[in-house]
Amino acid sequence: MSTLLLLGSILMFLAVALGAFGAHALKKKLSPDTMKVYETGIQYHIAHALGLLLLGLLADSSSNSSLIVMAGWFLFAGVILFSGSLYALSLSGIKKLGAITPLGGVAFLIGWVMVIITLV
Repeated sequence: MSTLLLLGSILMFLAVALGAFGAHALKKKLSPDTMKVYETGIQYHIAHALGLLLLGLLADSSSNSSLIVMAGWFLFAGVILFSGSLYALSLSGIKKLGAITPLGGVAFLIGWVMVIITLV
């Protein structure tokens, strides 16, 4: 449980820092379309960091905490792959990085399906 809470907290810190960086330092440097890509990364980053915090709390009360922890690792991987690729794409302009984004989306989906299985 504490690992998920720690990861969620670190990801939330990074989401706030990267969001502020985007709003203040990148707004005038990126095109509106590229800024939307960056903001999508932030949106999913925050949502799944909060999800990790929730899973950290849920793991403590779940009879199948190992599945919850594994789901948390999938959410963590999703943030790295999905949001990370969108940040890198926005900042570098390298379109091929967009090929990584769906892998992060799949990691998010796997993580949430694991949570559903645990709760059913």
